Formats: sequence, C-alpha cells, structure tokens
Amino acid sequence: MSEEKKIQIPLTKTKAKVESPKNLIIFSKPKTGKTSAYAELPNNLILDFEDGTDYIEGMAVKIETLADLKEVGKQIKEAGYPYQFVTIDTITALEKITIPYAEQLYSNTLPGKNWFKKNPDGTLAPDSGKARYGNIVNMPEGAGYKWLWEAHTKVVEFIKSFAPRLIQSGHIKDVNLEKQSTTFASMELDLSGKLKRIVTSASDAIGYLYRKGNQNLLSFKTTDDVACGARPLHLSNQEIVLSEKDENGKLTTYWERIYPELKEEEVKEVKSKKK
Repeated sequence: MSEEKKIQIPLTKTKAKVESPKNLIIFSKPKTGKTSAYAELPNNLILDFEDGTDYIEGMAVKIETLADLKEVGKQIKEAGYPYQFVTIDTITALEKITIPYAEQLYSNTLPGKNWFKKNPDGTLAPDSGKARYGNIVNMPEGAGYKWLWEAHTKVVEFIKSFAPRLIQSGHIKDVNLEKQSTTFASMELDLSGKLKRIVTSASDAIGYLYRKGNQNLLSFKTTDDVACGARPLHLSNQEIVLSEKDENGKLTTYWERIYPELKEEEVKEVKSKKK
C-alpha cells in the first residue's frame, strides 16, 4: 500500500505564491494596438490566428489549422521550450478553427457515429450529420456547442504547455443588459455562451484595453459597462497605461506593470553588466 499523503495545516498567514497572472485575457475593439503591444513583450511567441502580424516586428507564427498548431507545439518542445510567454491572437478566431476538432470528438461517440457517414463511393452521405447541418454548432437546440467547448478547452490546455505564462487576446462583443428596468449596453469578451464563462473563470486577470490620446490603457475595473477583474493584488481594480506613442510614433510598452518580474530581470541584467 502506498503511503498516504501528509497534509500540514497552516497556523499563520502565508504570502501569495504567485504575483503575476499565469493566464491573462485582454480584449478590446479592433485596431486598438493589442498585437503591437504583444510584439514588444520580451520572449513572447504570438500565435497569429487572424493574419494580423504582417505589419509588426516580433516573434509570431501564423496558424490556419490545428495541424499547424500541433507542428508549432512539436517544434517548441524540440527547442526546449524557449518562450516565457505565448499569446493567442485572437481567442475569438481560435474558437472558429476548433470546430473540425469538435466534430471529430462528437463523431467518436455513439450519438455522433453518423456525423461523417459515407456513401459506398466514399462521398459524404446526404443523411449524415455533417451534410444535414454543415457545422456542429448548427445542431438543434445548441447540442453541438458542448463539443465545441470541449474541443476549445483541450486546445487551450495544449497551448498552455508552450510557455509558463499565457495571454489570450480577444475582441469585444456589445450586449444589452437590463438593470432596474433600464436597458444599457455592456462590453464583454466575444465568445459563444458557456465557452466565455469557461475561458474567463480559468483566467487570473481580465483586462479591457482602450485608447485615450496617444496611450493605450488596460482596465481591470469591474463595472456595469465592462466585465473585467483580476486576482493579483497589484492589478485588482486597477487601470494602467500599457503602451504609448511619442510624437514620432515610437511605441513604448510597460509590461512590467503586469509582470513585475520583468523589471526585476532588467535590474539583474544591469547589475551583471556593471560587474
């Protein structure tokens, strides 16, 4: 019989074990400057699902299919996991390319055995699920979304293995909410139904990025208008300047305000050079 695991209860308060977010979500309106800021984050690999990195200088790889993503994961492993950060740009686009994987997962179940049903000549049968609905999310009563959620979760877990810290970049979706008989607009992450809840609940911080003058501000303040928030104390209910441009268009980013260890590493590097 194996030894039972020994658990020791704490008798005094212990310091937080993690300060920086391991799983950060940033969402904004299109063309706000998210990708340019990601490119300035040291040792960050951008997984470009929207073909949005052509005009920036940084470490990025374009992903069109899950086969591409699998190959990237293979190369990262062979390289000894060289990245400190990996960014999904955007998670809204990632949801779309996980649909074939969701259909594959469904087809491996008893209810979904006829999803890819074939004719004797190998073509798709007209009474197959794929031929009838075209897309798993078009199944009656939203039955296909369960498989989309499962596929998406599995893919994100795979991406998490690429680096210690994950950034999930997304677009906003305007929704109408009612409070005290008054309807008002609210902004939230553009993902389908339950998937949005799954993704956000697994994150350490959710920030809304918006532009004000020559600055991009990242808000972790939860309001009626924007669904944000953060577990790390230095980000909780805060609004920070993430990036800004000078009069010549030069971009300066302040990622150390989110990841304090970046500043510590910079200080160590300066001290090392002085020796």
